[in-house]
Amino acid sequence: MNGRPVIFFLLIVGIGGFWLYTLLEPGSVSLDSSPTLPSVEIRNYEGEDLSSFHDFRENSIKGPQIIQRDNYRLEVSGLVNRTISFSYQDIIEKFPSYKKVVKLNCVEGWDVIILWEGILVRDLIRYAGVKPTANTIIFYAYDGYSTSFPLSYVMNNPIMMAYRMNNLTIPIERGFPFQLVAEDKWGYKWIKWITRIEISDNDKYRGYWESRGFSQDGDLNKGFFD
Repeated sequence: MNGRPVIFFLLIVGIGGFWLYTLLEPGSVSLDSSPTLPSVEIRNYEGEDLSSFHDFRENSIKGPQIIQRDNYRLEVSGLVNRTISFSYQDIIEKFPSYKKVVKLNCVEGWDVIILWEGILVRDLIRYAGVKPTANTIIFYAYDGYSTSFPLSYVMNNPIMMAYRMNNLTIPIERGFPFQLVAEDKWGYKWIKWITRIEISDNDKYRGYWESRGFSQDGDLNKGFFD
């Protein structure tokens, strides 16, 4: 009998047996290789009903802005000890994350209750360091929008710059990658698509809507027109 077919057959069987062994060997299949399942929006948190991100109305000055995560930079400059520029991942990984349910009230008459997750603005500012003459913080957005607050507002309160809402990464139309959660302020102070933060001594600065007659304070317990 010619030995070549036998040798070939034994070789195939050996390879097949080794392949089957690697499949069945304990620990040979990594769970890390499994695809990540998509997040699901939550509608209740610790017994409190939440609104959906679909409940927001689109009212930005130029429509939703598309910012690529890999190209994003956030600059903190002005009256700081050092100007800083962070990527999206830098911010997510470098600073502690917080969660809080906060209601947004729009001057148009609607509101939403959302579970926000993000970093504290004051952590960013402390990292950059503040000059003694600073009294104002100005936020600038990708679409040209801006708004400002007394510096004490973000330094004395847990004001978040959110990157998640209701367990989801903030979608483009809601301000990805970051939206300010301006607690106790009207919705026009909740700036989206934040790209730059300036620490200033110009307490007369007026943002997009403030320069058009809206209240600089933006306090919910007051009217929104000056």
